[in-house]
Amino acid sequence: VARFLLVSFPGEVLRASGWWLGVTLATVVLRGIRMAVVAEDPQAYLSPAEIDDLVNNSFEAYYSTFQPQNFALLVWTNNTFIAAICLASGVLILPVLLILFSNIENLGLIGGVMIGNGRADVFFGLVLIHGLLELTAVFIAAGVGLRIGWAWIAPGAGRTRARALAERARSAMVVALGLALVLLVSGLIEAFVTPLPVPIPAKLAFGALIWLAFVGYIAGFGGSAVLTRASADVDPLDRPAEAPTSS
Repeated sequence: VARFLLVSFPGEVLRASGWWLGVTLATVVLRGIRMAVVAEDPQAYLSPAEIDDLVNNSFEAYYSTFQPQNFALLVWTNNTFIAAICLASGVLILPVLLILFSNIENLGLIGGVMIGNGRADVFFGLVLIHGLLELTAVFIAAGVGLRIGWAWIAPGAGRTRARALAERARSAMVVALGLALVLLVSGLIEAFVTPLPVPIPAKLAFGALIWLAFVGYIAGFGGSAVLTRASADVDPLDRPAEAPTSS
């Protein structure tokens, strides 16, 4: 357990950082464009009644509709399922891209409608409290999933496609377990902190502090794992045997 928490998980996330940082940048930019387009004319996408309900009721009410413990379980299982799909279907690449597109479309539409009706403060204030950690976890899952898919496209020198794919996939299972814990934390924040009747800046500060702690954890322990070349793969004795072959 200690090796998993202090070496394997943060090390593998840091090794894949180029992938999930790229996913993060692309998704944020495309979502921002989508929001800007929708904000120009929200009624082109939703009816006036739907806009009125979203802006003045349903968006904020979403966070307090269920009992906090039930809501936490709901969002945790949903987000963990999304992360698991990204990791499990990464070898096919396209399903991960479709999930990211769905994320861009949904948040872009809702955010654009809120911004276009002067409720940008409410939208970003509520979403970012838990969303900093939650979306980071989803982006990590997508990046690691795409990294698995790339392993069979470009396995690298001295490795067969099957071997490269197996190594990436085994290490990615460590990420899957770790992200389940991260998404549990973000689910608890969304259920218990986001709806609290306290000023939004205070809740944002709390969410940002948790997110920064996670980033520091990955950078610190992950950096140590990378420097010592500690693998997130299973122990060598549990890996397939390698037999020399003639060319």
